[in-house]
Amino acid sequence: MNYNRRDFIRTAGAVSAGALILPQMGCSSSKSGAETAAEGAAATAETMAKPTIDKFGIQLYSVRDVIPADPKGTMKQLAGFGYKQFEGYEGPQGMFWGMSHTEFKAYMDEIGVSFISSHCNVNENFEEKCAQAAEIGMKHLIAPWIGPQKTMDEWKVVADKFNAWGETAKKAGIRFAYHNHGYTFEALEGQMPQDFLIENTDPAVVDFQMDIFWVVTPGADPIAYFEKYPGRWVSCHIKDREKDAPAGEGDASCIVGTGSIDYAKVLSAAKASGVKYYVVEQEKYANSTPMDSAKADAEYVSKLVFA
Repeated sequence: MNYNRRDFIRTAGAVSAGALILPQMGCSSSKSGAETAAEGAAATAETMAKPTIDKFGIQLYSVRDVIPADPKGTMKQLAGFGYKQFEGYEGPQGMFWGMSHTEFKAYMDEIGVSFISSHCNVNENFEEKCAQAAEIGMKHLIAPWIGPQKTMDEWKVVADKFNAWGETAKKAGIRFAYHNHGYTFEALEGQMPQDFLIENTDPAVVDFQMDIFWVVTPGADPIAYFEKYPGRWVSCHIKDREKDAPAGEGDASCIVGTGSIDYAKVLSAAKASGVKYYVVEQEKYANSTPMDSAKADAEYVSKLVFA
């Protein structure tokens, strides 16, 4: 996610299932053993090919140009695309789009969506936001932007802030997380800020949301980071990157499945690492619209089988 946050700062058992099919078919069918075996293998393959993610979400910033005019209508349409979870962001109409937090929760229940988390300005009224978020069953409040720091000493200050915000969130009954951008994957003073933040924050109170696009863009490997820090990545942004985008180019988001990121492999690593929430995000809509893109993203993710 790369909106101007500075301004407000998802097959085990398939083989055994196939084994159960074979003897049943062999006992009741007059078909040859070869035919029976082939059909059983096909049934097993079909079971194994079932999509991996049962529930996935969308970061509402993906439809930032549409949602302000009709928040309820837009969110209802997104739910119709198959999104069962929403992640919000704090804009001029607040995290709850002009509604109270309880009114917003009631509407989420009405359209069958869980409001799992929101990006927000953690520097203003964070304690109150935590209380409201916890009251309606949200899981995380997320700092979406810190900005590049000039020294590692400054990153130490940031890590301390994360721990403090984490404590505040924990007291309210919710979790704090940080959403990365590319700048934490650019070495500074011989260290990688992202590594420093993970290693210098308390896992009891601080989680991380991996924006996979923003790991790939500066040249880092998301699979390596999922494997290096298991248990610290609670959610991820599924945001694809244009195949012909120059190295380092940030304005290169595209419909998921059409870009250069191998999401079958990356999300397999995410799942193994402990990621619980898979959140689609798209910020650029070449030859498309925000809503058409959101629909295409949902269609891809709903069919995705992890490698």
